[in-house]
Amino acid sequence: MREEPDGGIAASMWQWQHVRLFTPWSFLIDPAGKRLLEAEGNWTEPEAERVPCAGELIERFLDPLSNHSLIAPQIRLNHTVVSVSREGHDRMKDGRRNEAPFLIVAETPDGPQRFRARAVIDASGTWTSPNPIGAGGVRADGEREAQSSIQYGMPDVLGRDRERYAGKRVLVVGSGHSATGNVLSLIELAKHVPETSIAWGIRRVSAEKLWGGGNADEIAERGQLGTRAKAAVDDGRVTLLTGLSIVAVKRCPSGLEIVDVNGESRIVVDEIIVASGARPDLAMLRELRLQFDPATEASKTLGPLIDPNHHHCGSVPPHGAVELRQPERGFYLAGMKSYGRAPTFLLMTGYEQVRSIVAELAGDHEAARNVELVLPTTGVCSTQFANEETATAST
Repeated sequence: MREEPDGGIAASMWQWQHVRLFTPWSFLIDPAGKRLLEAEGNWTEPEAERVPCAGELIERFLDPLSNHSLIAPQIRLNHTVVSVSREGHDRMKDGRRNEAPFLIVAETPDGPQRFRARAVIDASGTWTSPNPIGAGGVRADGEREAQSSIQYGMPDVLGRDRERYAGKRVLVVGSGHSATGNVLSLIELAKHVPETSIAWGIRRVSAEKLWGGGNADEIAERGQLGTRAKAAVDDGRVTLLTGLSIVAVKRCPSGLEIVDVNGESRIVVDEIIVASGARPDLAMLRELRLQFDPATEASKTLGPLIDPNHHHCGSVPPHGAVELRQPERGFYLAGMKSYGRAPTFLLMTGYEQVRSIVAELAGDHEAARNVELVLPTTGVCSTQFANEETATAST
């Protein structure tokens, strides 16, 4: 496995390769990919119920699949897509836009290049567009100036980032699985460096949903995340700050002062980890005519089906090409990006999305509509904000 980013596949996942997933191998391996690897005869399928780290997923499935003789020649590495449009048609121009090929402009090692395509599947994810720390989806005052003391996502607290957090006062912001994982890593660090102080800030006024489905979660690892985190809060290893909507991050002589929307100073820390989700970067799609759900920024038809205010991971219905199609014929969003800001995405969902889309593009409309997806039930993937007085557990 590669030791450092080299422009290879799964570049975003490489950044959190140290993270142990909550999903076992049985929910991580794409059936079509499995058939391809088994046909080559030199691949050993991982144990179905074992839970790997993200790095293992890359090493044991994604890298071998990308090196498959039928796939490797089609991959273009170190290509950054700048824009996707209709050739000869900006967003305003009607003409024969649905008959015009897509024009993809990309920055490459050889300079800008243009590619033409009959169809486009944008599965570029949301990892590189993390949500800011500020309330209301905007940067907090001083957030940009404090960047040297802020990390987004899931830093390697017990590995390459250990010295950064050891013995420091650390605030984790967010209430999802990533935030919980960060808190648990810091707890482990504090066992070895007791001076490490951990605070956990959430917008919710009640922590009930924070603990997840527990034993009711069909994905055991995911259920245990909340159980372990609750125990740490209960016994004082973690300070939980509820109802925390941040408006400003101020540098002061003693560290970073966190100010809420009421102007109250809530805590002073040395480091901040922001794990409050991500959003799709739609800049490269600006010249296309697309439709999005106004709440989630997901594909318009899909949005109401996955809105975490009403759904959890396991309650999302099977969906494919029909729900993911856009007004621009032949253009689809897939994977995490198709979910917009919703955090309820599972890998198996993306695999089935792409299978359905490809069947549609190949003209097999029956296969495209025959979408089958069995997901584990859970009570964790839902949303509750600070102005809500009670938390209602999903079932």
